[in-house]
Amino acid sequence: MKTLNDYLALSYRMEIIRDSDEGGFVASYPDLPGCITCGETEEEALKNALDAKKAWLEAALEENIEIPEPDSLEAYSGQFKLRLPRSLHRALAEHSQREGISMNQYCVYLLAKNDALHAG
Repeated sequence: MKTLNDYLALSYRMEIIRDSDEGGFVASYPDLPGCITCGETEEEALKNALDAKKAWLEAALEENIEIPEPDSLEAYSGQFKLRLPRSLHRALAEHSQREGISMNQYCVYLLAKNDALHAG
């Protein structure tokens, strides 16, 4: 049987989103049902989330509730092929060159930025 420290050492995915209705930020662990907290700032939400995860795991162990393992990323390689118009390819290459980074890094930045905007 795993201990609290065993579960705390696992990499559970945390999500932090802006709460546009109440203000502040909401943090949760999708793999731990009901493990959710909030904070006025992202930093506060992060700190509170770590405390909430520990409390959630402690309660689950005390109550003999099954604790799910973190969702695995093994099914994802981190790569995909993308075809795009030549004009967009050129624009991305030029922008990445101006930023002094590879086009791959620039595209990852753009995708992550857009994903964060639409996460809520």
